[in-house]
Amino acid sequence: MPIIYHENHRLFEIRTARASYLFGVNDAGTLQHLYWGEPIHAEEAAELLKSRSHSSFDAAVDRETEEYGGWGGASYAEPGLKATFADGVRDVRLIYCGYTIEGADEDGEELAVHLEDAQYALRVELRYKPIHRHDLIERRAILRNGETSPVRIEQVMAALWSVGRLPDYRLTHVTGRWAGEYQLRSAPLTEGKKVLESRRGFTGPHANPWFALDDGSASETAGRVWFGALAWSGNWKLALERTTFGGIRIAGGVNDFDGAFALAEGETYASPVFVGGFAAGGFGDMSRKLHRYQREEIQPTRAPRKVLYNSWEATEFAVNVRDQLALAERAAKLGVERYVVDDGWFGERHSDRAGLGDWHVNAEKFPNGLEELIGAVKEQGMEFGLWVEPESVNPDSELFRRHPDWIYRFPTRDGTQLRNQYLLNLGKPEVKAFVLAFMTELLSNHDISFIKWDMNRTVTEPGGGESGADETASVWIRHVEHLYEIWAELRARFPHVEFETCAGGGARIDLGILRYADQAWISDNTDARDRLSIQEGFTYAYSPSVMMCWVTEAPNGFNGRSLPLSYRFHSAMMGGLGIGADIGRWSAEEMEAAARYVGVYKEIRHLIAEGDQYRLASLRESNIAAYQYVDADGGEAVVFAFLQAQSFGGTERRLRLRGLVPDALYEVRGDDGSPGFVRHGSTLMHLGVPLALRGDDVSWLLRVKRVDATAAN
Repeated sequence: MPIIYHENHRLFEIRTARASYLFGVNDAGTLQHLYWGEPIHAEEAAELLKSRSHSSFDAAVDRETEEYGGWGGASYAEPGLKATFADGVRDVRLIYCGYTIEGADEDGEELAVHLEDAQYALRVELRYKPIHRHDLIERRAILRNGETSPVRIEQVMAALWSVGRLPDYRLTHVTGRWAGEYQLRSAPLTEGKKVLESRRGFTGPHANPWFALDDGSASETAGRVWFGALAWSGNWKLALERTTFGGIRIAGGVNDFDGAFALAEGETYASPVFVGGFAAGGFGDMSRKLHRYQREEIQPTRAPRKVLYNSWEATEFAVNVRDQLALAERAAKLGVERYVVDDGWFGERHSDRAGLGDWHVNAEKFPNGLEELIGAVKEQGMEFGLWVEPESVNPDSELFRRHPDWIYRFPTRDGTQLRNQYLLNLGKPEVKAFVLAFMTELLSNHDISFIKWDMNRTVTEPGGGESGADETASVWIRHVEHLYEIWAELRARFPHVEFETCAGGGARIDLGILRYADQAWISDNTDARDRLSIQEGFTYAYSPSVMMCWVTEAPNGFNGRSLPLSYRFHSAMMGGLGIGADIGRWSAEEMEAAARYVGVYKEIRHLIAEGDQYRLASLRESNIAAYQYVDADGGEAVVFAFLQAQSFGGTERRLRLRGLVPDALYEVRGDDGSPGFVRHGSTLMHLGVPLALRGDDVSWLLRVKRVDATAAN
């Protein structure tokens, strides 16, 4: 049983395959966290379940480890819930009222812990769903207003996580900006509060709602790590608070900044899911748990990514059927399986200044409609895809001229234009209906198998636009909820269509949108060297199976760096492989080499999509980066290695592999035509393989496959 209630101690125990999570009701009636870590005998921790005080200045120290509580009384930590009742009372006192356990199978059980305010009919239900085999727990909070008057909800966290006392605390997270997303950062947490957040209306490129905590000694391969990720694609907040009494607590949920809303009589609010986990085997163990969870529990499809060509860098806005037909013919020769037309196919879209919102095919660019191109693409054995940006509108568009009231704005302010566009107020029912209608028409009338859904600006002036309108800050929540509802409806109506989440690169990637998106565009920066850093940070929290990576031009438009075609392909083959270069300019030799790399990728992509990833070396620590993907039984693996620069001669380096069967024999060979060799798994993992890289900006792909002793001889 993964969920047990020890009634004699009023103690809740949640078990996963390799972890225990304990909390209970103490003698003061507080729901108190006790333990989270390696499996223990739960009842022997019951002695920890007690109220504590230090002085009149710290009269309720036990509330610093409160499992979930309201702002009120002598609690000054980040609260789970802050509310104002109709009579002006701003004190929330949650009392434990009981529990229920739902479901029967191992991963289907879910615990509901019931709390209620001591005076008012405001109820909170804490939901816990253990994901047993991944050592994870999904948590969320559900509010129900039983009062006859609305209750103003000023903050509601999805969960509060507590980590027991450690000698020190180190936070690992990601930061960045456009074209530089997912940069890893680690820093000690001293007393006080560290806040990671987005107030921009979406997940954001500057931070991501994922965290990892350790005592400062964990590495890629060893050490205890606690971690969590919030499934929300709007404004979010993670507050990590270390107290002077040695504890630490992580509160996470929808951002309370400008986020208050009224919960009317009888209404219910459900928070997003905040998943947390414990790993005893370092950051690599943590990542693999999250990757498997995403593949098996989150992603809508598990099919390996199709090799994609996107026409943006070849044509930008100068889209026309003639050039697209020529590019499609070239793409088919490379072995591309999905051809995607990016921005510029619709309305009067000749630049980013006009046309956005007018989702009809431009008749000048496509005199015979899209069908001419789609037919040619399909005849050459490829699927067809399109780029859209449904949430935005240009002032110079038919849509804006008809519905200027559909954008976010305040009546007395000029709206902010970003990238020459406004953002549609998706919280309006009529706007939601418009987006769903035109997307339904587009997908019904054309044989489209793929949609790249972009969002190229933040939310500004989050008002409805009508003078005197009753505005509440729940506009932030409504946008995301309606976005999810649109995606859910489109997926139900068009199950054959795959969707990609994109927001000027990787600004809308989280466990919320990934329930609807098959893949994610993680950065507009396609430089293969920069991508190693971006992709590595991304995979700390998210699976390579959703990560789209493109091969583009050399020199690269972002930084002028020229890298070999082999390096560019190897970097891009570590996720879903895409090609975004102007292949119309490629030589015969480049086309031939690219077709060979595409062929190799198709042979190994099952490992990328379904295998376990091991980060063997990082450019953050040396001039070598190396990453390995291994199938579930250790029978096959692929390794990518990159040398940034050669220095001071030819010292031999050896790369120790992981995840293999020690006593099994493996054939090892590169993709450069050099002779292979056979070694035991133990040798490959402990002695390693010679790293055959020399020069600057060079790369290597290594294939590892299990063989029997007879074949080896």
